[in-house]
Amino acid sequence: MNRANAVCLAAPRGAVEVRPFEAGEPGGGEVRVRMEACGICHSDVMIAGLEKLPLSPLVLGHEGIGIVEAAGEGVTEVSVGDRVGITYFGAGCGQCAACGSGHARYCAKQSNHGYTRHGALSAHAVVAAQNLIRVPAALSPGEAAPLCCAGWTAMGALREAGIERGQWVAIVGFGGLGHLACGYAKEMGARVAVIDSSAEKLEFARSLGAEIAVLPDTARKTIVKETGGVQAAIVFTAAAAAAPVALSTVQRRGSLVLVGLTADAFPVSMTEVVLKGLRIQGSYLGTRQDLERVFEMAAAGRVKAHVSMHGIGEAPELIGRLGRGEMRGRAVVGF
Repeated sequence: MNRANAVCLAAPRGAVEVRPFEAGEPGGGEVRVRMEACGICHSDVMIAGLEKLPLSPLVLGHEGIGIVEAAGEGVTEVSVGDRVGITYFGAGCGQCAACGSGHARYCAKQSNHGYTRHGALSAHAVVAAQNLIRVPAALSPGEAAPLCCAGWTAMGALREAGIERGQWVAIVGFGGLGHLACGYAKEMGARVAVIDSSAEKLEFARSLGAEIAVLPDTARKTIVKETGGVQAAIVFTAAAAAAPVALSTVQRRGSLVLVGLTADAFPVSMTEVVLKGLRIQGSYLGTRQDLERVFEMAAAGRVKAHVSMHGIGEAPELIGRLGRGEMRGRAVVGF
């Protein structure tokens, strides 16, 4: 029997609650994982607020670390006994242009843990084997869990931004993704400015090496004066109002990279974008190489997530606090 407690969304926009859940046996292309830990991500907040869900009730979570305890037919990617990381990206269709070009994370028919299929906030989880990653033994479950989404996404955004050694990057929103992006950017030799509405998070940013840490209302004046404009600004927060602030700090021919998910729109001057040669793009997760890189960096002790460990009973409140912007670093549930 694999019946144990899980963090479930009872219905679209329903209550997030801890309830008994049976993972069952893995089918073709799937494995069952005995979970060690799972991080709480802002995407869990977003999914909990959706009007419609592809699966309900739904086990949330996609920053999972655990041990493979059973494998279904046709699984070749991992073996029983392997320690693996579970991400949001379950599997692509394998037939579309995105899948065929190495960009399967943009597949229109992809499956997603904690959204189109049950996720990892459970003592046992049946997941797609296709995109699991092996986790170094040197990393504790709490250290490793946030890398599966926050770390991966932050690294992917920095790569998309094309930041090089000595260049300035603005990190907008200093939560789970932002604090890891700061570490990765510093490791790359970039210079970091941070924009956040929380004085506490700005102090946290300074402690991690940010040279500039400012509130949104003074961001443009301070950053442009001290840097001449950043090469790229990366918006990790889901607040649409942050995008124009970020764009105002970017130098000519620089980039605005959008990562935070929201249904809200933001105004942009087409004239400014054209005359300054600005580039605006989205960044979703990252490549397989990005994921491998963040685990290598963490295992080597170069950049690690700042985490707080919690019991599964705290998960509903943690998701609420994350939605209110009250979390510093990353909250991780241990099993």
